[in-house]
Amino acid sequence: MVRIEVVSFDMEGTLIDDNFSDLLWEHDIPRLYGLKNGLDFEAAKGYVLQQYDTIGVGNSEWYDVDYWFRRLGLRGDWRELLENRQDDCRPYPETIQVLERLRERYTFIICSNTIREFLEVQLRKLPSVFRYVFSAPSDFGTVKNPEFYRRICNIIGVEPGLIAHVGDNVEFDYEAAREVGIHAFYLDRSREAHGDHVLHGLLDFEERLRELDKRS
Repeated sequence: MVRIEVVSFDMEGTLIDDNFSDLLWEHDIPRLYGLKNGLDFEAAKGYVLQQYDTIGVGNSEWYDVDYWFRRLGLRGDWRELLENRQDDCRPYPETIQVLERLRERYTFIICSNTIREFLEVQLRKLPSVFRYVFSAPSDFGTVKNPEFYRRICNIIGVEPGLIAHVGDNVEFDYEAAREVGIHAFYLDRSREAHGDHVLHGLLDFEERLRELDKRS
């Protein structure tokens, strides 16, 4: 078995917690919708969340703030929301130390369903260690599916079997990546899931990488 060359990370729920994104989607956008339409916050939030559900996480529009501003009839530059929330963007406690320990051994990439504008803010909180940063919606107009991962392998010029990927969504980060031959792991910080492919933190991922290297 050949040694892992590339380590691929999801962003939200993996390296960065969900706080930044949740505040924007579940507070800032509903607040603007309520102000525009004379609704109290809870009523506006209920309506906006309902609208999100009509699209669903399997569609790239779900992740596109520009799309939602147009659909909800909101005015202004939505990018200002991201800048205003940048201090709410927080790496998980072990993120930095794991990246620093592994950076000399692997090439790092990001493979995310987050739009590029979000990623640019989130990357400010992390060391500059990523060779490539891929946003499925922004770069390919899709979500992370097997074809997305095949395209990534072609772009970076690395065979799937030389890549390890970790992320917090079973479908997008484990099943889709595994289908193309990537060593994929599901990161469940709630510790509710169990199995050979399930991790409960990035320290677990670091240990799995060591195990893969020992097999080479």
